[in-house]
Amino acid sequence: MAELRVRDVVFSWARPLVMGIVNANADSFSDPGTRTVGAVVDRALALVAAGAAALDVGAQSAITGRLPADPADEATAVVPVVRAVVEACPGVLVSVDTFKAGVARAVLDAGAHLVNDVSGLLDPELARLCAAAGAGLVVMHTAAPPLVRRQEPDLYRRVGAEVAAFLAERVDAALAAGVGPEAIVVDPGVDFTKTPAQTVDLLRDLGPVVDLGRPVLLALSRKDFVGALTGRPPAERDPGTLGAVAALRPVPGQILRVHDVAGTVDMLRVLDALTGPAPAPEDLVLEEHLRHQPRGADR
Repeated sequence: MAELRVRDVVFSWARPLVMGIVNANADSFSDPGTRTVGAVVDRALALVAAGAAALDVGAQSAITGRLPADPADEATAVVPVVRAVVEACPGVLVSVDTFKAGVARAVLDAGAHLVNDVSGLLDPELARLCAAAGAGLVVMHTAAPPLVRRQEPDLYRRVGAEVAAFLAERVDAALAAGVGPEAIVVDPGVDFTKTPAQTVDLLRDLGPVVDLGRPVLLALSRKDFVGALTGRPPAERDPGTLGAVAALRPVPGQILRVHDVAGTVDMLRVLDALTGPAPAPEDLVLEEHLRHQPRGADR
């Protein structure tokens, strides 16, 4: 897998890039609640400390059936977070989850490296803005405009191939707009205009998407398909999410967009030691202070 080059950040794939989710809005589907800018910045920095190599900041809820957030309000929520993280964490890839050109312009001016567009490049201006800034662009598959729910069991005949064909066309559009060939990421659009069954079929057959030769963003965390398989509400889906992450470990060039950064990093470390090409070092030992749980701590 080729390098990802976005502004001053270059990433090569020795292992998956773990991207922490930073919600700056009050109506997130998985962890709703009012947040101050300071609290959002603290959350972002904590995710970096937990092992996130990238952050995805957003203030537009993905909950369907509602009006889009006002672009000015969205920019007000995310721009200070982008500036703070770019300044405090050089080398960390900062992405912003938005499909609005005005918001993209503001966050790119603030130093964001990547625009995560869940609209499938509905507005070509997003690609032109990324190209002008030397920034990256995530192109996601969807069969409907943003915030429109579409759950049709017969929508796809071969979901993997159809998703890949859509992404290939959108990648060509981004390239034509001037986005660098090493700055485009594809996202198969887990749960977006897909039933849980269609999402499972897609994730079992990602070969056509991988064959596009682009980094692949896997937004698996706490998604509907995990809830459908486990019978859990969003906040209780982290163990199921880790199961999906483990199953998809062979996907090359992957970016894992997750809520539970520490759990994902730990799981990948153990998984790779047990199943990867390089075994654990012979001098691997447990530090003495980790041998026993401290008295009074959670068990």
